[in-house]
Amino acid sequence: MQQLCLIMSQVFLLSWMPWVGGQSRHSYQLIVRYSTSWGDWGHIDMCPEGSYASGFSIKVERNQGSGDDTALNGIRLYCVNPNNRVGPYTTVESSVGRWGEWTPVKSCSTGYLASFMLRVEPAQGDGDDTSVNNLKFICSGSGAQLEGHGMEWGSWGTWSNKCPKGAICGLQTRVESPQGNGDDTSLNDVQFFCCK
Repeated sequence: MQQLCLIMSQVFLLSWMPWVGGQSRHSYQLIVRYSTSWGDWGHIDMCPEGSYASGFSIKVERNQGSGDDTALNGIRLYCVNPNNRVGPYTTVESSVGRWGEWTPVKSCSTGYLASFMLRVEPAQGDGDDTSVNNLKFICSGSGAQLEGHGMEWGSWGTWSNKCPKGAICGLQTRVESPQGNGDDTSLNDVQFFCCK
């Protein structure tokens, strides 16, 4: 009986090893503390092993006039292998809201995405909440800044820390589900992961 328990515990541990290994390849998490907290965190999505994010696109709902605005609805990272920067690339994204269109890709000419900043509209009380409106990145190496084609509500916060080694290789987004007749905000927060 004791031997059976030992075998079962070893089988259990072995079955969890790929999951633990897959989640632990990131070495550092980038966050900002000025986002809003409506909605739920989606799944973590990571670039393939050995690749890093060199570009991004955002899903944006344009100004709805007197309608309900949501602004930023999603973030997509474009991952490349350092040995072959011209392609092919892989895209990764976490939870995405249902409104808006994907913007053209913005990419680092050299280096990879290494730090980010959000443009956030704070809670509007009885007004129309949009939460996150736009996104900027700094490229490693050159220090070039890439600004998304988002909306203008709210203000820019401060830069996140930079990846101490390597570059951004994954993300997780916080998205509010559709509110029916209520005020929709869609994407409210994001955290990025760095890999060596």
